[in-house]
Amino acid sequence: MSVPAVLCQGVSKRFPGAETSALHSLDLEAEAGSIVALLGPSGSGKTTAMRIIAGFETPDTGTVDIAGQQVAGPGRFVTADRRRIGMVFQEYALFPHLTVMANVGFGVNDKSKRTRRVAEVLGLVGLAGLENRMPHELSGGQQQRVALARALCPQPAVLLLDEPFSNLDEALRKQVRSEVRDILKFTGTTALFVTHDQDEALFMGDRVAILNHGMLQQVATPEEIYHGPATRFVAEFIGIGDFLSIHREDGRLMTAAGPLPWPSDGIPDGAEVLLRPDDLSLTPSESGQSTIMERQFLGPTYLYAVALDNGRSVRVMQHHTRLYGVGTKVDVRIVAEHRLACFVDGVQVE
Repeated sequence: MSVPAVLCQGVSKRFPGAETSALHSLDLEAEAGSIVALLGPSGSGKTTAMRIIAGFETPDTGTVDIAGQQVAGPGRFVTADRRRIGMVFQEYALFPHLTVMANVGFGVNDKSKRTRRVAEVLGLVGLAGLENRMPHELSGGQQQRVALARALCPQPAVLLLDEPFSNLDEALRKQVRSEVRDILKFTGTTALFVTHDQDEALFMGDRVAILNHGMLQQVATPEEIYHGPATRFVAEFIGIGDFLSIHREDGRLMTAAGPLPWPSDGIPDGAEVLLRPDDLSLTPSESGQSTIMERQFLGPTYLYAVALDNGRSVRVMQHHTRLYGVGTKVDVRIVAEHRLACFVDGVQVE
C-alpha cells in the first residue's frame, strides 16, 4: 500500500481569544499524485488546515505527515522551509524586481541545475520565451502561471494552492484552472487546493473535502459529494437542492411532489428527501395544485421556483423550449431514475 503524500490525524487548532476551535480533530489524507480540494464557507477552517500542513501554524493536537515523514506532532515540528512544500498564493507573491527566470528559479538551491530546470518548467506552463520579462509586463493569467512554475521548480512533495484563481475574471479563471489541472496531472504532482467556489472544487478535485465550523463533513469524489451528501449541510452547500418531508401512504413513500420512485426499505416517516432541480418535472394543468412563482432563464434551461400545495417550494429545471409564465398552475412530480439522498436529523440514511 502506497504511503499518502499528506496525512493529517486528529489535528485541532484553537487560536488565543477565540470562542471555538478553528479545527476539530481533522483526519485528512491525500494520495500521491492526487488533487484534493478543501471546500467550505468563510471561517470553515480550510485555510487553517492549509497553514498547518504548510508549517505556518502549529497544531494543538494531532499529527501531520508528508510523504511518510512526520512534520508536526507531540514534541516535533519541522519548519516550513524543510517540508518540501510548494505554495501558490491568491496574490501570486511574485518578486516585482526580479525577472520571470529569477522568480521561477528562486527556490532552486543547486545553481548547476537551476537554468535547465527553470527552462523545463517554463516550457511546461507555456511561458517559454518570457524568461526576461518583469512581472508587471505580464497578464494576470501569465503571472499566475509564473507563480505555479516557481512552486513546481524545486519539485515539491506537495503543492498547496490557496484560492489561486480568485483574482482572475470569470472567463480567464476557467481557462487557467483547466491548464493548471492538466499540468498537475501531467507532472503527477500531489496538490491540496483551497477554495470557497464549489464549481471550482468539483472541477479541480479528484476528491473534495468539505469543512464547516472547523469540522470535516465529508471527503469523497465530486460525484459522490453531489449525489450522496453525507450531511444536510453538504447537501445544501453543494449545488441547488430543496428538501421535502416524507410520509407513508399505502406502503409507499410520499412527498408533496408525489411518490418516491424506489423501494422504501430503511427510510422512516419524517425523513427529508433531497431534490435537485433535474429530479423534478412540471406539467401545466388547470387543476394543478402547484403554482409557478418565479422563472429564471439560464440559456439551455429554465429554472422555475414552484409553490406546492402544502406551502413548501421547490426549484424545477426544464428545457429552454418549455416556457411557462409566472402564475401558471402546474402538476409537479419526481422523475429521478436514481435513488435520492434522504436525511434524518441532518444525517443521510440509507
